[in-house]
Amino acid sequence: MKDLTLDTLLAVFEEIFGRWLFWAMVAAAVLVTAAYLYVLVRDRSISMRKFLLAQLSMPIGAIAAVLFVQVMTSSELRDLGGPVDWIVLLGVASIGAAGIAILVYTVQSLVWRAPTC
Repeated sequence: MKDLTLDTLLAVFEEIFGRWLFWAMVAAAVLVTAAYLYVLVRDRSISMRKFLLAQLSMPIGAIAAVLFVQVMTSSELRDLGGPVDWIVLLGVASIGAAGIAILVYTVQSLVWRAPTC
């Protein structure tokens, strides 16, 4: 693998997760992102209470993302070798943390809408 292209990345992710699961995760990410943007435009401000609750969920999302990737790749933490493995692990955890925070904030905003003055 000399070149890192979008086609290569898509093939690798489809191989790791399976075609249907990978594209379902992409669709879910697009749906949650669209809902988040809708909430931000609709509310015109960020609720600090909802934002705090979303931030408190971030460790759960990070752990869940790492565990999910470990299950899908049939690996364990002891299989981590060099620095690149740890950087990828931290990247997965970061994406999981940010993803769950966006999801929690969006769900809170859609379910419990702030009263308008």
